[in-house]
Amino acid sequence: MGVSTVTAARILRGQLQGHTGEETVLEFEKFPHVGMSKTYSVDKQTSDSAATATALMCGEKTKGYTVGINDNVEFNNCSTQPGNELSCITDWFQDAGRSSGVVTTTRVTHATPAAAYAKSPNRNWEGDSAMNNAGVSLEGCKKDIAHQLVFNSNLKVILGGGRIYFLDNSTLDPEYGNLTTAYHRQDGLNLINKWKKKYKNERSRYIWKKSQFNSVHPAKTDRLLGLFEASHMQYELDRSADLAGEPSLAEMTTKAINILKKDKKGFFLLVEGGRIDHAHHANNAIRALYDVLAFEDAVKRAVQLTNEKETLIIVTADHSHVFTIAGYPSRGNNILGIMDGPYPVPTDGVPFTTLSYANGPAYRDGPRDISNVINSTFINYQQETTIPIDSETHAGEDVSIYARGPMSHLIHGIHEQNYIAHVMAYAARVGVCTFDKNEVKNRKSDSNT
Repeated sequence: MGVSTVTAARILRGQLQGHTGEETVLEFEKFPHVGMSKTYSVDKQTSDSAATATALMCGEKTKGYTVGINDNVEFNNCSTQPGNELSCITDWFQDAGRSSGVVTTTRVTHATPAAAYAKSPNRNWEGDSAMNNAGVSLEGCKKDIAHQLVFNSNLKVILGGGRIYFLDNSTLDPEYGNLTTAYHRQDGLNLINKWKKKYKNERSRYIWKKSQFNSVHPAKTDRLLGLFEASHMQYELDRSADLAGEPSLAEMTTKAINILKKDKKGFFLLVEGGRIDHAHHANNAIRALYDVLAFEDAVKRAVQLTNEKETLIIVTADHSHVFTIAGYPSRGNNILGIMDGPYPVPTDGVPFTTLSYANGPAYRDGPRDISNVINSTFINYQQETTIPIDSETHAGEDVSIYARGPMSHLIHGIHEQNYIAHVMAYAARVGVCTFDKNEVKNRKSDSNT
């Protein structure tokens, strides 16, 4: 959700409301404090989601493709992991006796949500099958990420996709039958059943379809595990056609907040619109932008359900994409459409779309043709690219940070990405920022402090 993505989504939102679009303001753009985040990692000028999410969740930059560990650990190398695991924000909240949760449209074991609770030298070790097939010595590593989620974390709300890494290979997926069993666990564990057993004496529920989600009463539920897809959840534009039905990101956020806010000590909740990234990787701008709007709806619900005087909300991105808004389209021109106006005229005479990508799978080999752009507003259209590669890449420029609530004024100017975790910890008084009322009183009375 880089700056160009936010701008395009802003225009799309306005155009869907019958306006030209450019003047629209998204919900999180109304936040009073705005800064910029530098997203490079220890070893990458342009980084991946694992390292950037670790910076956001753990307050320390690390190496690419690693989760919840410091930069002493080499990618894919378990022997370098012991003693180099980071304490991260859900650890800080748990140590303070407070609640935490994760909501995402990706697999709950994917890079960004994993950074909230897991420690691994390889972000792809989401299930034991991936670790078993790694071909490296696993001595020194913890278990796979799904296993860590169930046995090593204390998250009270977990909502997203990813059943394939929780079901054993003798159990059929409830939605897709035997179509996904090749990806199921090889250790014989059914982690969903393990989760149920772990919290059997609490008011806990496991759900996997929309009707079950709708029946969950927050006042009667203290722990909730919802896995709504075998892999990632559907894109927002495809959600209505899902076989079992899926809640929206806004609905999941609402349910999560209403469960977690029962904790009088407060809570931490990570909400990720993770499929924005996936659609960009496919050069499919329409799905990416509609998922931004679904994410905005979730932010709006978070704003409505919390008190600005007591709840800090930070909206940001882990990284950007090579996604551009270009040409000289007229005010109000369809953001998903062809660039209108008399100029510039492409040297090949073929019009082009306002939105495009610097690289990706939608590269058109050979002469451009009108058929390449005429269907640009269709759901499966892939914007043209400059460089042909199988999957569009991330971009290295800074991304925006929007903040409201206590200590939100600490978001200002240009920040290292890991700074954001320290702002959250300071506002919540957790982790290294923990202090009691007497300490606050002493600090206020000490003129030298």
